Amino acid sequence: MRNTLSTITIALTFIFLAAIGTGSAQAQILLKRGETENTDSIKKAMDIGPFFGLYKDNYFAVGTDPFHRPTSTNSGVKFQLSISQRLTNATLPWGTYIYLFFTQKVFWEIFQNSMPMSDLNFNPGIGWSKPFFIKDRYSCKMTLMVEHESNGRDSIQSRSWNKISLAGSAYVTDWLSVHAKYWIPIVDGVNNKDILKYCGIFQMGFQLNTNDRKFTLGATFVKRQGWNMNWNTNIQLGFRIHKSSNQYLFLDYYNGYGEGLLAYKEFHNRLRIGILIRPTFFSEY
Repeated sequence: MRNTLSTITIALTFIFLAAIGTGSAQAQILLKRGETENTDSIKKAMDIGPFFGLYKDNYFAVGTDPFHRPTSTNSGVKFQLSISQRLTNATLPWGTYIYLFFTQKVFWEIFQNSMPMSDLNFNPGIGWSKPFFIKDRYSCKMTLMVEHESNGRDSIQSRSWNKISLAGSAYVTDWLSVHAKYWIPIVDGVNNKDILKYCGIFQMGFQLNTNDRKFTLGATFVKRQGWNMNWNTNIQLGFRIHKSSNQYLFLDYYNGYGEGLLAYKEFHNRLRIGILIRPTFFSEY
């Protein structure tokens, strides 16, 4: 398993650098009804808006530990709401733009008494993004961002850290896209000084789509601190409900630490099923 993940990481690194650096990518975005968009129409859309929209994947899913008997403590709901707002009415020099973003990830213990929301994770920030157009196609995007993540608790349950992150996404082919994110951590939480051992120091991933975008398979690998091959793994399989929508039925599997901030030191295996709403272009991770 460790050798497999190492191979995947190296392959993703070279694919991503090739897609951005060589200018050889010939992928194009497939829109809701199967049409393709060229550079001029996408740039025009970026100039005139809308400027408010989805940022990361938005979802609502329920599940349990697939390797143990389901109980009220290892089963529940996880959902995420994520939005962004661009701050300028037109693109800035070099075709860049600045935006605010906010993501809230919630763990809802619906099988326990009183059904508490046990862990609420808040992730606001500001980003400076540059889209790249290669051979008349919107092929990749790079973003420099400053972000904060905390759980809004006090006392011994408080968790908090900040990151200066560099993220990128790229279409390698019509059916394959890759993404990567590297960050400089600023750990200010008193009770989570060791968070890098569990929540990681960088991440990489990919997404595969069928030609009609009916089925998707994606994976994200987060490298935890240390020289050994220790990873947090998230795998998603999606089925688009209708060809003209961005809504999916999806299976989500998480394996590792740091799924939520409150219990970031606890190892989780979770298999969930739910509804996913994905941004039209690149989703953030």
